[in-house]
Amino acid sequence: MHHVEITGLTIYPVKSMQGIALESAILTRQGLEHDRRFMVVRSDGRFVTQRELHRLALIHTRLDKTGIELSTEGSDPVTIPISDTGGEPVQTKVWGDECETLDQGDEISRWLTSALQSSDKLRLVRMAPGYVRPQGQPENLGQETSTFFADAAPFLVANEASLEALNQELELRGHDPVPMNRFRPNIVVRGLEPFAEHRVAEISSADLRLKFCHPCQRCVVTTIDQDTAFKHPDWQPYKTLRDINPMPGNDRAPAFAQNAILLGGENMAISVGNMFSTKGGLGVTGKTP
Repeated sequence: MHHVEITGLTIYPVKSMQGIALESAILTRQGLEHDRRFMVVRSDGRFVTQRELHRLALIHTRLDKTGIELSTEGSDPVTIPISDTGGEPVQTKVWGDECETLDQGDEISRWLTSALQSSDKLRLVRMAPGYVRPQGQPENLGQETSTFFADAAPFLVANEASLEALNQELELRGHDPVPMNRFRPNIVVRGLEPFAEHRVAEISSADLRLKFCHPCQRCVVTTIDQDTAFKHPDWQPYKTLRDINPMPGNDRAPAFAQNAILLGGENMAISVGNMFSTKGGLGVTGKTP
């Protein structure tokens, strides 16, 4: 039996803003608790990510018992109440998935528009109570799977060894290495060979099961420095990653990390240092006891 170790847990309370590293998190069917519960939209309801507004990377998020604090250099912070479920209805989409959401008010709208230096008025939304977002990839993630504002899957699981392999290749090509935050995973593991996460069927413990569904196709966000919001002029590490680990059946796009869903362990905690057994575990290094 092979094992992998959890070495990192991160939630992103607002889609495309900075994440919060945790030592422990609660598992839900929709992802880690508090992950991607809010999203920025334009005045016409269109959702906004770092693909368009790189400055989203500069918005810090902090979670406490009452709300999520947003802050950035040069602006006073603003807090989003967690328990407030009011607001004007806003119809929006995450890619092709319809979402019924609630606007979080004018104060936060003014703060976002200023902090992100947007010429268009920006709003913050949360999912309307009781609304279940339709699954846009039922063939990969299952018809019953749902999320809040994640692109597709409830969980994104990344492999330390895959990042190490990418960085080795980047340095061979004369480029700087990149940190894991370029790929915005929820869960990071150690104990697999590079890119072997694409061949593992699931990881599990006595009570918890995470099914690995399909590789995550990467985009321009991988080229955006999460500390400066600067986009690499030569599209790195995207181009190098595309060369060494393309998406299955699509060599024009790179893959990194694995989309996953929860099969067992809802409302249980997962922690850094937890050990999981692998199923279908081709390419396990054996370095982790």
